[in-house]
Amino acid sequence: MTSPTVSRAGFSVQPRMPVRLADETSIEKPTPMRRKHSLLWRLSVIDISVLVVIVLLLAFTPVTIHAPLKPVEGAILFAGFVVIGTANLLLLRRAVAPLNQLSKVMRSIDPMEPGTRVSVDDMPDVELVLLGESFNAMLERLEVERRQSALRALSAQEAERLRIARELHDEIGQTLTAIAIEAERNVDAGEGADRESWARAANLAQRSVEDLRRIARRLRPEALDDLGLVNAFIALCNRVSEAGGVDVVRRLPDSLPPLSPEVDLVVYRVAQEALTNVIRHAEARRAEVTLEADESCLRLSVRDDGRGMPVAALAAGSSGIAGMRERAMLVGGTLKVESAPGRGTAVTLEIPIGAL
Repeated sequence: MTSPTVSRAGFSVQPRMPVRLADETSIEKPTPMRRKHSLLWRLSVIDISVLVVIVLLLAFTPVTIHAPLKPVEGAILFAGFVVIGTANLLLLRRAVAPLNQLSKVMRSIDPMEPGTRVSVDDMPDVELVLLGESFNAMLERLEVERRQSALRALSAQEAERLRIARELHDEIGQTLTAIAIEAERNVDAGEGADRESWARAANLAQRSVEDLRRIARRLRPEALDDLGLVNAFIALCNRVSEAGGVDVVRRLPDSLPPLSPEVDLVVYRVAQEALTNVIRHAEARRAEVTLEADESCLRLSVRDDGRGMPVAALAAGSSGIAGMRERAMLVGGTLKVESAPGRGTAVTLEIPIGAL
């Protein structure tokens, strides 16, 4: 979803749809140049106008200068210098004001809000149009490269998570399972204190296996790979409700439009991080997870009735919020966090249908 055009310092910052990863090489080219006057032409007109005024004054006013200079003539020359210099400064300041305003607009663009561009439609000079279009092209290249780099990092991270999860499940998990089975056999064969000791060992081994499976699921959700996003959400909500003691209400659709693996993963990880924050920090009794898709976007919402976040902390942004926002940017989405002390927190992720 894009926000309306924001006007800043006489120019506007124009939102655009983010570039899709499939179109990495299709950087938008500058628009054809409209007929505009150049900044050099405007400055030349100002200087020539000032010189014409000086010539006319010298030609048609009864002003004479003697040597040595008389006090009255010196006062007249000084007054003329002040008037002409002031007029020239004001005219030049007005001519270069759009350049200063453009620089302010450039500084106001936030890298965490990709897709915004400087609007060149209202720029008065050719040089400003070229500068604005070059700046927009640079932003386009930086955003594409940043998205590509972040996606490569995410893919590498998820591949490493998958490898570690498989090793934990297949190797350490099997070893602990074998220990638990052996301990249970010794429980049946043992007597007295030995039997109780083997029972405790079997119980600890079984609990370790369960903890290991839980860690492996957090590293890489099996349901997401095998059953799809909706079923992965069901498993996630059930697991959070059981482990965190929070009543998680889920509102999920029966089906979703075809999604890329990257979008599936981003939506799941954002929901996982939001629910983890609910358990760790919100002190909430109830959370609501909503996933829906309409003609314009895919929307995820995670709300809770916890203690909320202070305004200062919300403005600064925690590492968890920053991570969720970074993930949203990877697929052209936007993340919005709304919270107030005592009124809970709402995390909303929106991904345009065009980015899916």
